[in-house]
Amino acid sequence: MAAPAKGSALLDPALIAFNRFGLGARPGDRDGLADDPRGYLKAELRRPDVAMISPDDPAYTDLEGSTSAIQASMAANLQRKLDRERMATQQPATATGTPASASAMPPPAASGVSSPAAKAKPAVPPVEVTLFRAEAQARFDKALRAEAGFVERLVYFWSNHFCVSVAKGNIVRASAGAFEREAIRPFVLGRFADMLMAVERHPAMLFYLDNQHSIGPNSRAGKNRQRGLNENLAREILELHTLGVGSGYSQADVTSFARILTGWTMAGREGRLGEPGSFVFNANAHEPGDAMLLGKTYPAGGMGQAEAALDDIARHPATAQHIATQLARHFIADAPPPAVVARLAKVFIKNDGNLRALAVALIDLPEAWSTPLAKMRSPFDYVAAIRRAAGPGPSDPGQSLNWLNALGEPLWRPPGPNGFSDQADSWASAEGMKTRLDIAWQAARQVKDIGNPNDMLDAVIGPSASPETRQAVARAESKQQGLALLLMAPEFQRR
Repeated sequence: MAAPAKGSALLDPALIAFNRFGLGARPGDRDGLADDPRGYLKAELRRPDVAMISPDDPAYTDLEGSTSAIQASMAANLQRKLDRERMATQQPATATGTPASASAMPPPAASGVSSPAAKAKPAVPPVEVTLFRAEAQARFDKALRAEAGFVERLVYFWSNHFCVSVAKGNIVRASAGAFEREAIRPFVLGRFADMLMAVERHPAMLFYLDNQHSIGPNSRAGKNRQRGLNENLAREILELHTLGVGSGYSQADVTSFARILTGWTMAGREGRLGEPGSFVFNANAHEPGDAMLLGKTYPAGGMGQAEAALDDIARHPATAQHIATQLARHFIADAPPPAVVARLAKVFIKNDGNLRALAVALIDLPEAWSTPLAKMRSPFDYVAAIRRAAGPGPSDPGQSLNWLNALGEPLWRPPGPNGFSDQADSWASAEGMKTRLDIAWQAARQVKDIGNPNDMLDAVIGPSASPETRQAVARAESKQQGLALLLMAPEFQRR
C-alpha cells in the first residue's frame, strides 16, 4: 500500500491525539474529543491514579508485589536445585540387575482402561512464567481500557528509559512487571527525583545491574572477602538514566559513584540482611568515608550519601537536557528541533522535575501538532492499537506476547540497559513489515463481527486516510481483508 502524501491530512488533530500521544483510537473514541484534543489529553492527566495497576483491583488480584514474587522465585529455584541433585544421585534401574527393557515397560492395563502411568502429567509452568504472564495480561488490559492512552505511553517511555531485562534471570522475570508497577507507575506524573530513587533502589534494578556484587574495597566486607566494586549501576545511572553521554562526567565520577552506591542491595534467600527479596542497605559492604562526585563532596553517611547524590543528579541541568531530548524524540521526531528540547528542559528545571508539568508542556508544543506523523509505532504500540481497534482478542496474553517476540520487542526483554530503540527505522525493515502484515491478518480473522471496514476506517483513522488507503479497503474481497488492510495502512502504522 502506498504511503500517504505528507500534507494537511496528516495533521488531523484527532489522529495526532490518538497516534502521536496515545495508543490509537477505539471505535467511538474520536467522538469524545469534542473538538478539543489538547483538553482531552490533559483531562486524562488529571484522573486520579490513572497510571496505577493495583492488586487490590478485583481485575488484578493475581498480581504479586516484587518482594513476594522474588521470594517465590527464590523458593522455586531452591526446589529446582534440590530436584537436580536428587536426580543426579538416583541410580539407573539397570544397576539393580533388572533388565532395562523390563523396567521400562509399564504394567499391563485392563482392556479399555488407561494405566495411570500412561497418562502424562500436565506440565506446570515455572512460577516465574506464571507471574510474568499475569503482569503481561494486566499491562495489555490497561492499554485496552485507557482513554487516549497518553499516560500509558508515558509509562512505557519511562519503563524503557529505566529498563530491566528478564533475560538476566528468574529474579527479574518474576519481578519485572512489579518493578514497573512499583517504581514507574506511581511516579509517572510525579517528580523525576522520586522516580529515580524508586528505580535505583528497587531489587529488580539492583539485581539486573549487579549492585549486589559491588563491595566497597575498604569496607568490612571488602577487607574480609577481597571483593571490590561493580560499576554497572553507577555507569548506567549517569550515562542512561540521568546526565547522558557527553554531559561532562568522567570515569573517575563513575568509580566514585559506584563507591557511594555500595551497600545498596537485595536481601538474599537466607534473610540475614532483611526480608528476602526486599531492598536493604548493607552497611558492612558500604565504602566508608567522604566521596567526590561531579565536583561536589558527599560526606560519609551510609545510605544517605547515595540518596543525596541521586537527588542532586536528578536536578542537574544535563539531566533536564537529556530527559527533554529523549521525550521529544519519542513523541515528536527522531531528530527533534533544538527549540523543542530547550523548552522542555526549561519546564523540567522550573518545575523541579515535575513530570505532570512536563507532560502538559508536551501537549502544548506547537510542533506536536504541526509535525507530520512520520515515526513508526513501536511493536507494543502497534499491538495495543490493533487490540483497541479490532477487539481484545484471546483472554490470555500468549498471542500478544508472541506477536511482540516476532516483531523484535519482547516484553520487558530489551537487548541492553539502553532499552529498545526509539528510532523510526528500527521498526521499518522489510522483514518487520512482513511480520506486521501477518499479524494484521491474524487479528482480522479473529474478529467475529467486523461490520463495515469503511466505517471502521472513519472511526479509527478519520479524514487522514489517503485516497489510496480508502480505495484499498473499499475494494477488499472480504471484510477480514478490508480490516487487515486498515491495520496495515501507513496512517495506522505511524505515530
